[in-house]
Amino acid sequence: NTSTMMMASYYSKAAAVLLLAASATAFVPTTSRGVSLEPLCMNKKKKQRPKVNSNKGFGGGSSSGTITSSSALESDMLIRPKTTSNFQYAGSIRPGLQTPKRIVPSEKIKFPDYALDGQPKNRPALFPWVIETKKPEEIEKMRASGRCAREVLDLAGRAVRPGITTDEIDRIVHEASIERGAYPSPLNYHNFPKSCCTSVNEVICHGIPDDRQLQEGDIVNIDITCYLDGYHGDCSEMFVVGGEDAVDPVGKRLLQTTYDCWVKALNFVKPGNDYKDIGAIIEDHVTREGFTTVKSFCGHGIGSVFHTNPNILHYKNSEPAGKMAAGHTFTIEPMICENGNNYLMWPDDWTATTKDGGRSAQFEHTLLITPDGVEALTGKIETSPVQFWERDSNVHNGLWLGTSPSAKEREGALNSNLLNSN
Repeated sequence: NTSTMMMASYYSKAAAVLLLAASATAFVPTTSRGVSLEPLCMNKKKKQRPKVNSNKGFGGGSSSGTITSSSALESDMLIRPKTTSNFQYAGSIRPGLQTPKRIVPSEKIKFPDYALDGQPKNRPALFPWVIETKKPEEIEKMRASGRCAREVLDLAGRAVRPGITTDEIDRIVHEASIERGAYPSPLNYHNFPKSCCTSVNEVICHGIPDDRQLQEGDIVNIDITCYLDGYHGDCSEMFVVGGEDAVDPVGKRLLQTTYDCWVKALNFVKPGNDYKDIGAIIEDHVTREGFTTVKSFCGHGIGSVFHTNPNILHYKNSEPAGKMAAGHTFTIEPMICENGNNYLMWPDDWTATTKDGGRSAQFEHTLLITPDGVEALTGKIETSPVQFWERDSNVHNGLWLGTSPSAKEREGALNSNLLNSN
């Protein structure tokens, strides 16, 4: 009948809007009703004809099947990112020079479908509440990719120190991914030029690694995704350049608040709960602390496809995102700002900073819903560092691995070991 057709039309239109967002945070801003949608991937770069190497590898350089060394890259021509002379930056961070895309050896590494031309081929289901349930064999592959991403993130974090460039961190990430048989998922995703994102101070997300040296007191988010055996594992974490004592009291409180609101949201996850309710948990916590949550970027479903349903909004909303069920895999990754939550897009069409220049912080896990709770597929391991916000949290003391009985058992053993050794 007419009313049914009108309702179907309404949901189809709503789903179409959310479909644009489902290429999701880590690479596309999303929104709620009534706010303009500005997907990062829908820019002029998407219309360019991609350049594909004739070699058996992907990326910059001329030799196939090899990993380009740092010194070799430095001898190549540095790339100046797109900018304009009159662009008004919000804070102190400026774009630096970039090295060329690094090589991934195709004879050793399985490539995602966008690796050569920059264009993802698989799209989410039309309706945002239609969410893939992973099979047991898929879950095992996601455990492996999640472990891989965690190992790479820990390596990148250990490299953070005053004087290191974010391009050097990108090199570490790139080589560590390949050593583990994985493709660094950000590389050439919608033509993104690097193997990870490094977002410093006022950069909310999608910071492109370059030749800027990290300075003592900087806060930096390193966002890692590894594509291993056909599945992505995605995680990010904050690091303080120079260690805990190098950050000022407001920055320290921002980091603690971001971590705590994230853990509260993680603890909410279990079969039967609504995905839309995650946002209110996050927003309620951060606003009480005097901070704001970004509304233009979201978490996302993940698996063999980098970004898919569900869309995880980190603020109060009533979007029809579906119900949680065992076998769902997705990310929660709130971006919390010390001042306003509006963003400014740099001319490179990737780097998003706060509009007022205030700092931003973010954490992220790839999660698996189990029949009895949730587990972090990118959870910390025996060699992971314990950060001050994990040690000092009033929400959850120590590392968080999940709420299922098996996750809690592993978490208890790990915390007993790591907390006593720090």
